[in-house]
Amino acid sequence: MRILLDGMGGDYAPKEIVKGAVQAAELIDEEIVIIGQEDAIRKELKKNKYKGEQISVVNADEEITMHDSPVKAIREKKNSSLVVGLTMLKEGEGDLFVSAGNTGALVVGARLILGRIRGIDRPALASIYPDMETMQPCLLVDAGASAESKAQNLLEYGLMGSIFIEKVWDRENPRVGLVNLGAEETKGTSVTKDAYQRLAASPLNFVGNVEARDIPKGACDVIVCDGFVGNVVLKLTEGVSLTIFKLVKNALMETLKSKIGGLFIKSQLMKLKNDFDYEEYGGAPVLGVNAPVMKMHGSSTATAVKNAIIRGIPYARENVVEIIRDEMLELSVIEEE
Repeated sequence: MRILLDGMGGDYAPKEIVKGAVQAAELIDEEIVIIGQEDAIRKELKKNKYKGEQISVVNADEEITMHDSPVKAIREKKNSSLVVGLTMLKEGEGDLFVSAGNTGALVVGARLILGRIRGIDRPALASIYPDMETMQPCLLVDAGASAESKAQNLLEYGLMGSIFIEKVWDRENPRVGLVNLGAEETKGTSVTKDAYQRLAASPLNFVGNVEARDIPKGACDVIVCDGFVGNVVLKLTEGVSLTIFKLVKNALMETLKSKIGGLFIKSQLMKLKNDFDYEEYGGAPVLGVNAPVMKMHGSSTATAVKNAIIRGIPYARENVVEIIRDEMLELSVIEEE
């Protein structure tokens, strides 16, 4: 397997990208190709004292920044690490593309260069969401690829998320829930009401509407919503968890007695913190395009890069893209031409 890595994407590229690639290479046998400004990447490889042959470099002089217009950047910056990587993936020169770059550009680029799976109207970002009771990861789809979605799109998100979590995480018959402002079937907007009926009529293990307060409790394995809601849910959860950890830390540092008590629970607190740390999960798959693509957080460090590479391997190895394609045909979601 050949993993293509965007060497210039993210806030800390290429330093942390290269460092993460080196760390991943110590744990896997797959070949890693870092795409980007060759001189800068080789300089970082030298700093990391890497002398092996598992990691190679493909030069791409241009860079797509977080401020670039996605469509314009994809069309005009043909020699950017993101466009070169996606093109290599399309042409069979790699099996998986991993990037921490501009989310909009990555989603647009994946759609334009790789193409959508037939029957999928809009690709989606599927982000990891921790179940706070069992600490088993759930999958939130869509996490921000499309701010607005139609009922059919929400059905597609449920289907793709269910396949991913079953094949990559080996979770049989995953529960699919629709984020709504009430558990009742009649609650919500016209879109969510329509989506409810479509999901209920599908062969998915649909458990109905899920209220926001129940999402952290593991109400379902696949959390379905549009990208606007999904992104808000993720960032609110991240902000609340960081605030809680800060408050706990401040409380433990108030007195000598609390400091001593903190020493006894330090390891448990660190484990809990890691369970909520996005870097431990690596990246989010872009579902609905014709090849495996993983999106990392823009502020990813080497740990996130390493984990995204490792966790992305089953996405390609288990043929998730092909399975989604076959399921779309079998479920007759495609309109007759």
